[in-house]
Amino acid sequence: MEGNAKSPEGELLIEVQDLAKHYGPIRAVDGISFEVRRGDVLGFLGPNGAGKTTVMKMLTGFLEPDRGRVKVAGHDLAEESLEARRKIGYLPETAPAYGEMTVASFLEFIAEARGVGNRAAAVDRVVQAAALGRVVQQTIETLSKGFQRRVSLAQALIHDPEVLIFDEPTDGLDPNQKAVVQELIVSLSADRAIVLSTHILDEAERVCNRALIISQGKILVDSTPEALIAQAPNHNVMRLVLASDALPELMNALEEKLWCERVERLTESTLDVYPQRGENHLGELMELTSGLEIHSIHLQEGRLNELFREITREVES
Repeated sequence: MEGNAKSPEGELLIEVQDLAKHYGPIRAVDGISFEVRRGDVLGFLGPNGAGKTTVMKMLTGFLEPDRGRVKVAGHDLAEESLEARRKIGYLPETAPAYGEMTVASFLEFIAEARGVGNRAAAVDRVVQAAALGRVVQQTIETLSKGFQRRVSLAQALIHDPEVLIFDEPTDGLDPNQKAVVQELIVSLSADRAIVLSTHILDEAERVCNRALIISQGKILVDSTPEALIAQAPNHNVMRLVLASDALPELMNALEEKLWCERVERLTESTLDVYPQRGENHLGELMELTSGLEIHSIHLQEGRLNELFREITREVES
């Protein structure tokens, strides 16, 4: 699509309808449907074996579904396979590369294979996007794992696709390398549709504006990371550490408040205060503790991993 004008933000770029895949008696993907629009970064979340990689392979045409349909930028992946694949940049979980090639020669090779017109300009563009300038003349086998992953990201971008499919893009990277790759993904999202699979829930919080939770091939939740966090256990729970002689007075006051669901005394000097419906009542708590000897107050934020365990517990058992 090099040289073509991009369509407006919000355009529907991925349509998945009733997608299913079986491996013998195993239902890897069990009739899932979803849509992704330009500007979306959709996090496909689930434990190992949930069906994420199978979905990624079907979205990119590497695996044929047993049932269902995938459309990419208006092209049916089964009926217009070449046109659809031209719109896709794919980063598999274990992206192949030729270790003896330099970064520049590998990207030139991919550009040629993709039929990119101005290959030199395309290589320059993705080298800059993936921050590969200082290693562009090194052989791939001499690079750190983080740089190798960025080379793989660059090859997925070489033909300037409208749709990006990333399977576990930061798997195996150290925290600094993960941060670099996550920042790159965010920078790419403005005029594309991105789907990334991950089992790293914090990653979804950082880079995604939508999150699907999948387990045993079924979509259990389609929401935003923010909404999921708001539903997570312990969201907006307030932990106080205060002088032990102040606890009885405070606990009596809290029991009279309608917004307070319950109070748990963890130690002689520590309380957890659970608000109704996970709402934020820190201001009201601060008023109640005025004049008391408070050592610390911490407002907890529910984490996606807590909600994930809660959502998948019944399905996985």
